[in-house]
This record gives sequence, C-alpha cells and structure tokens, in this order.
Amino acid sequence: MSARRIFGLDDLVQQIVGGVVLSAPFVVTEEVWNLAASMNWLQWIITIIMVIMIGYGTLYRADDERDAKWEESIAGLPFRFVSLLLISYLSVVMLAFLFDAPRIFEATPMTTAKAISIGAIFSVVGAATADSLFGG
Repeated sequence: MSARRIFGLDDLVQQIVGGVVLSAPFVVTEEVWNLAASMNWLQWIITIIMVIMIGYGTLYRADDERDAKWEESIAGLPFRFVSLLLISYLSVVMLAFLFDAPRIFEATPMTTAKAISIGAIFSVVGAATADSLFGG
C-alpha cells in the first residue's frame, strides 16, 4: 500500500462548497468591483500571489498531518493544491457570470479579471479550510 494520500471526489466537493460559500457574497458586492476597477497591474499580480500563498499555507503549513511530498502530483505540484487553485478561481468565475455581475457593474474584461482575483482570495480560504477540516 502506497504512503501517498489519495485526493478523491469527496475532497473535491469539499473544496467546491468551501470556495463557493465564502466567495459568493464578494462576487455581488459593488465595492469589490470598484476596487477591481481602480487596481493597477501590480496590485492584481499581488492578489494572485496571495491566493497561491494562502492556499499552500493552509493546506501544507497549517496542517501538521499533511505533507505536499506525500500527495499525488501533477508535474511536481500536489494535485490537491492544483485543484484548490482551480476551484478558487473557477467558483468565482461561475458565480460572477451566473449573477451577471460584469454586466451589472459595467466592468471591462480586465476589471472582471481583477474582481475574480479579489474573490479568489476569499474562495481559497473557504476551499482550503473545508478541505483541511473535513478532508482526509
């Protein structure tokens, strides 16, 4: 039996639920869209880095029982971490377009991308927390 930790459907669902629940209020908040419109490219890049750092830190630094080197990986990156990042961004994208937020807030494609990155900060916290609390 392998010592590698298996990333299963239950882990994926936990990430989705955590990511959607925590990010949903921010997707429909006008202040988030105004902040996104006023952000420069450096601030946007920093939000992306924050999502990566929060996700990795929550999964592998805050949980003493989890180690990235013992997880299934894709190109050297733990599958759980890759999934977390995808879920964090895609859940915000789904909600933004489901609620038609870019049209309602008259956002440009660039402002939409920035707003999604802001929402992903909250989404990654929810997704990683749910995965860590309920995951195996």
